[in-house]
Amino acid sequence: MSEDGDRNDPDIGGCDAGRRNFLRKLGAAGATTATALTAGAAKPAWGGQTFEDAWNDFFQTSYRRMTPEEMQETLARIARKAERRYGVEITCEDTPPREGVVFGYALNISRCKGYRDCVHACVEENNQSRASEIQYIRVLQMNAGSNNLEESEHYYDPAQVPVEGKYYLPVQCMQCDDPPCVKACPVKATWMEPDGIVVIDYDWCIGCRYCMTACPYWARHFNWTEPQIPADELNPNTHYLGNRPRPRGVVEKCHFCIQRTRKGRQPACMEACPTGARIFGNLLDPNSEIRYVLENKTVFRLKEDLGTEPKFWYFTD
Repeated sequence: MSEDGDRNDPDIGGCDAGRRNFLRKLGAAGATTATALTAGAAKPAWGGQTFEDAWNDFFQTSYRRMTPEEMQETLARIARKAERRYGVEITCEDTPPREGVVFGYALNISRCKGYRDCVHACVEENNQSRASEIQYIRVLQMNAGSNNLEESEHYYDPAQVPVEGKYYLPVQCMQCDDPPCVKACPVKATWMEPDGIVVIDYDWCIGCRYCMTACPYWARHFNWTEPQIPADELNPNTHYLGNRPRPRGVVEKCHFCIQRTRKGRQPACMEACPTGARIFGNLLDPNSEIRYVLENKTVFRLKEDLGTEPKFWYFTD
């Protein structure tokens, strides 16, 4: 696959990594000096960071260009930043994809009752802002017999479900095999990993929102304001490409709970579903439940005519 997270891609970001690295090295002595000058101040005026951390943030290279040493430095810096902001110690990891695994999702719309437990679990697990309308999962209340998304209701009352004459259709990132969002990004801040997850490097995203325009599933969301997460609700177990705290001005979306699924766990939405409507697994495993569904049920995907090849299927009993 062409968007497989190749860290040696010379065109990532359309800029010269050598020039960025030179500037970083040039500033090392200056950073040390400035840190010394601000000694005694626990929180210098660099957005609450030390000058050295602020400098390294500014000249941080793309995820796919980082050496293992640079990645470890970056993960430690992210953890320090989160602790300063929330007063909570977090771990930020870079768990790689597992060989022989490509993730896929299937959803039984006969069982979904519109309770939105999946939405709330996703918000909590993935450190989504509590002060905005950013939700990776949107449960649509549909008219029976219709598949017209434009006529759906998103702001229905979940206390009144299920409603007669309606059915419920959760929509999230489809993790397309031919993702138009990836093609639209001018700085290659988003790509598809070998396990099929389409990810975003939040530190490389420039917030142009071209990817949002390109996505036919309305699955990407922009942080117009600084995300607000109560310290006692922050999930401290994070992944660089997943649920680590995001800044203002970047795009985010579902990443199949990468911090969980790459460790053999299920996505939070699947665990929270009270009706067992959600099925997740390895598409390459012939004995997986999702393979059983794809081979034995009549399945469909949203907007198949667009040729995006979603790895998210729907089916009924």
